[in-house]
Amino acid sequence: FTGSAFGSAAIWQYESLKSRVQTYFEEARADWMDKMRPQKRGDFRKQVNSWWNNLTEGQRTVTGIIAANVFVFCLWRLPGMRRIMFTYFTSNPSSRALCSPMLLSTFSHFSLFHMAANMYVLWSFSSSIVSLLGSEQFIAVYLSAGVISTFVSYVAKMATGRFEPSLGA
Repeated sequence: FTGSAFGSAAIWQYESLKSRVQTYFEEARADWMDKMRPQKRGDFRKQVNSWWNNLTEGQRTVTGIIAANVFVFCLWRLPGMRRIMFTYFTSNPSSRALCSPMLLSTFSHFSLFHMAANMYVLWSFSSSIVSLLGSEQFIAVYLSAGVISTFVSYVAKMATGRFEPSLGA
């Protein structure tokens, strides 16, 4: 999984750089069209765009991860989703689904405090780590860390004989 994550991140990083270079040249050619286009309206949209543009690249990257965690947290609150959530979003070596929970449980938090604390810590160091690694490599590290920590949890549960389901990375 880790090799695939970093391989995909390298391809994504290359394609992103290629796209930025192409966009730069296209914008240079289309600069004169900006003066002729009507301005978009809507204060809310301008506020969201202003907020988004003021974020660092790391904060923009982590915003997607936080959104995924909040979405999964909300799914835990739906009674009809409980069975699916326990099957695929908790890690347990005695479960019939072993591989997908290794990744999906990374986004799973049952307690609001647990999720808020984890997301705050992730937000606080996101700018520095993404500037060091790049957003693509950071996402590969995040996903790989989640899968590896779940694997270690499986090994520890097998060694101790305790097979309770667990959440999170």
